[in-house]
Amino acid sequence: MQSLIVSCNAVTLGDYFYRSMHYPVAHSSTMVTNLLGTASMLSIIWAFISDSYITRFTTFVISGGLQLMGLVMLTYQSQNPNLQPLENETPSNTQALYLYIGLYCTAMGMGGIKSTLAAHGADQLDQTNKSLISSYFNWYFFSLCIGALLSTTVMVSIERKYGWSTSFMIMAFVTSLLLCTFVSGYSLYKYKRPAGSPVSRIIKVLVASVKNIKISTTGSLNHDVTEQLLPREQTHNKFKFLNKALMDQNLGDAQVKETKTFLGLLPIFVTTIMMSCSLAQSLTFLVQQGNLMNRKIFSFTIATQSLGIVPIIISLIFIITFEQFKKMNKKKGTTTNHKIYQPLFRMGIGLAMVSISMLVASIMEYKRLEAFKKGNTLSVFWLLFQYILLGLSDILTVEGMIEFFYSEAPESMKSICTALSWCSGSMGMFVSSVLVTTSNSISGRFGMEWFGGKDLNHSRLDLFYALLCVINIFNFLLFVYFAKKY
Repeated sequence: MQSLIVSCNAVTLGDYFYRSMHYPVAHSSTMVTNLLGTASMLSIIWAFISDSYITRFTTFVISGGLQLMGLVMLTYQSQNPNLQPLENETPSNTQALYLYIGLYCTAMGMGGIKSTLAAHGADQLDQTNKSLISSYFNWYFFSLCIGALLSTTVMVSIERKYGWSTSFMIMAFVTSLLLCTFVSGYSLYKYKRPAGSPVSRIIKVLVASVKNIKISTTGSLNHDVTEQLLPREQTHNKFKFLNKALMDQNLGDAQVKETKTFLGLLPIFVTTIMMSCSLAQSLTFLVQQGNLMNRKIFSFTIATQSLGIVPIIISLIFIITFEQFKKMNKKKGTTTNHKIYQPLFRMGIGLAMVSISMLVASIMEYKRLEAFKKGNTLSVFWLLFQYILLGLSDILTVEGMIEFFYSEAPESMKSICTALSWCSGSMGMFVSSVLVTTSNSISGRFGMEWFGGKDLNHSRLDLFYALLCVINIFNFLLFVYFAKKY
């Protein structure tokens, strides 16, 4: 249900800002990406709060209430002419303020739900059963795909037929149902109690390590762990300089282990950002490409966004097939220790597919430009190749990332590490914007800006895709290096 709300906001809000609130097209698009990016970034703050001070259950209820309040405000504004601008006029300061309060209440709620829902669900499972946890995250991603499918089909049709007011009302109702359903299980849930601020503990370990870096460890530490605990854990073989923190009488081996584990996850997290950056092209340039191509099937003209349904369906089929394959192996007595069941391996396949998708995208755009110069128009269905590759890379990387970060995270940082998955997406959006601006500026110094034309027919998107392909190949090699070192 939550996925339906998030996806529906991504799909319909831009149209609402443009047609009802009369913001320019570019500004409307930016408002949507800022909303989604803010929600993802806020998930880290909510995750920190739930890990440090209140339970994930409480965080979910508070953030769900904020999301409901934001959607109710948007519903009311869409029905009240006094809160909407006149024809051909942008919103007044009061109207804009009301709109932004509603939007960012919704964003705060979305961030809190993102940071806690997946981790809270996994908390209910046997933590020693890795196969069960893996299946849980697969089906969790399955539900995200279902929500995206419903939003791009049913909700878009409802919005176009009955208006934005009905769309907002449905989202508010779904949020209410979501909260009631979640709260009804209060007495059945397992709860992980907050253990104080993990960030402050990590900072203390880092500060103590730097302070004692020149001191020899041949003396006695505050715990007899140098010969016992540290060599046992694979994580402890890294960042050995942090062992110096154990010379501080106020720090223990658990805090050092927590810090090492979290630092070990960061390189993996950084290498996933480029996947999200490449995926962002499906929301921007791919749509613009499709609008310049032949979109007719017999007498029908399809919307370019409709092509996004294909990778969603393929993702759903992939998850079902993957889980059935696991069941078959269990019945045969085959273990699930094969590489394909390991989240890092799936993430690697996903990152490799991103590189291939950008190569295919570059070739397709070059062919499209050549056809345009000859007065021809390619079919929009040529874009399906990159849509499918991006869709598969998304499910392999993101689902594997959520599972990996939750499974490997310190017990006191489950929400924070799970929220890194969502931050990867928002940071990918920001990196995409930086790359577009930077590549356009640099190419302009050599005589032609890649995006200096009036549309993509007079630009060099193919070269930008080629650049993304090269960066993604380098990023994939970095991932392989860090994954082997982990």
